[in-house]
Amino acid sequence: MRKDFLSYNPPTIGDDERAEVMDTLQSPWVTTGPKTKAFEGALQEYLQAPSVVALNSCTAGLHVGLLALGVGPGDEVIVPAMTFCATANVVEHVGAKPVLVDVTPDTLTLSPEAVRAAITPRTKVLLPVHYAGHPAQMDELDALAARHGLAIFEDAAHAISTKYKGRMVGSRSNLAAFSFYATKNLTTVEGGCLSGDPALVEKSRIIGHHGMNRDAWKRFDRSGSWYYEVVLPGYKYNMTDVQAAIGLRQLKRLGGFQKRRREVVARYEAGFKDLAALELPVERPWAESSWHLYVIRLKEGALRIDRNAFIDELKNRNIGTSVHYLPVHMHPFYRDKYGYRPEDNPVAADAYARMLSLPLHAGLADEDVDDVIAAVRELVLANPA
Repeated sequence: MRKDFLSYNPPTIGDDERAEVMDTLQSPWVTTGPKTKAFEGALQEYLQAPSVVALNSCTAGLHVGLLALGVGPGDEVIVPAMTFCATANVVEHVGAKPVLVDVTPDTLTLSPEAVRAAITPRTKVLLPVHYAGHPAQMDELDALAARHGLAIFEDAAHAISTKYKGRMVGSRSNLAAFSFYATKNLTTVEGGCLSGDPALVEKSRIIGHHGMNRDAWKRFDRSGSWYYEVVLPGYKYNMTDVQAAIGLRQLKRLGGFQKRRREVVARYEAGFKDLAALELPVERPWAESSWHLYVIRLKEGALRIDRNAFIDELKNRNIGTSVHYLPVHMHPFYRDKYGYRPEDNPVAADAYARMLSLPLHAGLADEDVDDVIAAVRELVLANPA
């Protein structure tokens, strides 16, 4: 057994990031300024996106994006039940109704069949989540959106570097929101961005910076003007140059991070493929996952211990894990407000009861991965039903 505790998903931050932050702190700009602008440009190039605005979180991106799309009271937004609560919370924030629907059994991404059944005359947006870094079935969702005159807005919180049929998530004209939270494949500690059509992105930028028609960089630069006007009552969602400094260095390292993640995934696959009690994550042939999460599921009735006991036993062996996620329709707020029952989204509810996320990050050594594999194998082999 390991002597030290293996954290589930710590950030991979090194000397380059620290040096870039120190350079920022010694400069005249620590809030939104030249490094934020440079980070936006680098993200736009990496994502092959029409336009990008950097923000202080993915949640902020989802919020201002919905507002830019004109979503409000009386509207409905279709959201997968298997996602972090923020995806649905922002729909509540704009006064609309999140309609929580089920996911596909293999990838746990938004089910086109469930979407088709949930569309009503009030539906305005489809909000697919690229769960764990695996892309949703965008062709099918695009067809439904076109047929019913709906907007597509991608929650790409897990999906920096994800590709759908060879195309980078975030490269399309529809809005896509990314997260750079501490556990993400690329981190700015807190932070995110929104990509998409330049007009929608620019409107989102204004909403996310007090509704001002001129941000600080444009106002306080040597060539700028002090004068600005508030064109709508916006929010304080801008990214700082301190965050962007980390992001600039992280983006340069992202290719290496992703290579290591795929190596870890391959090692897990080889270590678990003979264990019939486990349902392993998949990557469909048309997908290139970012592998933000490695989620295994215990097969029903295959073991004499349940998921919670499995997690406790891994912790006793100094292996950290997590669960992604309690389905949104099972949270008290959504359950009580809309009357959802677990069985309303049975795939999500069943997956939740059996799932756990194993350590997956670029800082894992082969010995760490081997320790995880050994601990999981020991528990499975010692606890047959």
